[in-house]
Amino acid sequence: MFALPRTGWPGVNVQRARAALRVLPLRNFGRCARFSSTSSVRPPTAAERGPESVRGFTLIELLIVIVIIAVLLVLIAPAFTSIRGGTDVTSAAYTIKGVLDTARTYAKANNTYVWVGFYEEDVSQPSTSPATGGIGRLVMSISASKDGTKTYDPTNLGQQDLTSSLVQVGKLTKIDNVHLWTHTDTPSGMGSTFDTRPPVPSTYCIGDLSPVNSTTTPFQYPVGNPPPTMQYQFVKAVEFSPRGDARINNSTINGGNEIFPLQTVAEIAVEPTHGAALPASVPPNVIAVQFTGVGGNVKIYRR
Repeated sequence: MFALPRTGWPGVNVQRARAALRVLPLRNFGRCARFSSTSSVRPPTAAERGPESVRGFTLIELLIVIVIIAVLLVLIAPAFTSIRGGTDVTSAAYTIKGVLDTARTYAKANNTYVWVGFYEEDVSQPSTSPATGGIGRLVMSISASKDGTKTYDPTNLGQQDLTSSLVQVGKLTKIDNVHLWTHTDTPSGMGSTFDTRPPVPSTYCIGDLSPVNSTTTPFQYPVGNPPPTMQYQFVKAVEFSPRGDARINNSTINGGNEIFPLQTVAEIAVEPTHGAALPASVPPNVIAVQFTGVGGNVKIYRR
């Protein structure tokens, strides 16, 4: 190394030092190129490294991966189908619960009687007026009394005009791929699961075969005065009183006896379908929607 001569001016010494650094060679780098203070290091490209450094998947490896994916899809697909089916029927149950809660709330808020009608139509048929009864689509309608009365005389039903005395509450609710099902099981009672839920006589269940005696005060959709063209007629219904009490159909009287007396609990059961085709046997994911007579509290049980 060598020493730079000093001057009496500091700035001159700094400038001489910088000039010396630009011309000093870098040693001990073998055959590597010399770098200046402004040089940048760039990694070699794929072309500079040569073809031996580039490697991809072979055809055999790709085929193995495709086969593994195909096997996994075959194994997992049935599980997804089952989960989706269970989710669909559970969604239907909560939709039914929501309709019942809406009707009960309307009855109490407006101090009137409210009816929720249930109708099952053939989902494979085009829309008809009136609708074609069948399997595969559950239709629900809420109607309420205009003046707060029952709109019918329990002992003299032939004198009533239910169409002009009712008002529609909301729109129709339709659920596809479900079937009203009259349960055939015998639950043990008072439990929290499907198999231990409270037992309900079929007379107080809304299903395909129940109740045996349909309501003697059917109502239609749409309602109005004068009566519009009927699209649906509901003969299976849940009646809510101004207090929120619920009963299957209504409180009509025959021979001094109430046909559908207030019950501790009533039930609406549904099972999933594939369009208009019923399953060969009762599927594992059936739903029972139960509601209490006093209070109209709704609870869902799923197998």
